[in-house]
Amino acid sequence: MKHISRPVLVAALCASLAASLQGCVEMAVGSAVVGTLAASDRRTFGAQTEDKTIVFKGETRVADLVNGGGHVNVASFNRKVLLTGEVRDEGMKAAVEREVTNIENVQSIVNELEVMGLSSFTSRSNDTLITGKVKAAFVDAKDLYANAIKVVTERGTVYLMGRVTQREGQLAAETARNINGVQKVVKVFEYISEDELKQLSRS
Repeated sequence: MKHISRPVLVAALCASLAASLQGCVEMAVGSAVVGTLAASDRRTFGAQTEDKTIVFKGETRVADLVNGGGHVNVASFNRKVLLTGEVRDEGMKAAVEREVTNIENVQSIVNELEVMGLSSFTSRSNDTLITGKVKAAFVDAKDLYANAIKVVTERGTVYLMGRVTQREGQLAAETARNINGVQKVVKVFEYISEDELKQLSRS
């Protein structure tokens, strides 16, 4: 058996320890970032969890329902659901809404589905780009908490969801309208008072 010198062994152990510590630091930092994002979200932790469940169930059930006859996006914020996309006819539009309404914890639905042909890959890619631009603009804007607002884009129309004050909602809409490629901005906000905002900021 080949003898390993003491200095080499010590160096190897130090390197291993350093790698382990780095992993711990990265994990701690990652947890801190996630915690910060969760804290800046104005929904309760329970509402955030329920929204994720609503979206998962909604997308699964709707996919089975439309079966290639539509393209439906399901978004949920504080149990308020937004339906966007394209469907074959009014019957399918109503059926999708009924299906999602029956999902546990859904409190209200905003049905923005359009009866028309399916949007193209290029159109959807452009929507993704617009969403990214709007989010970036919110981060740069003063007096706006970007993590408090959910952005959904469909065929150039930007939908804004979140718990905001009237002042924040107006500023967010104006900011989004100034983004290149945005055709229209639709506010789907849940409004809170300035006093409620102060209380949320202190909590």
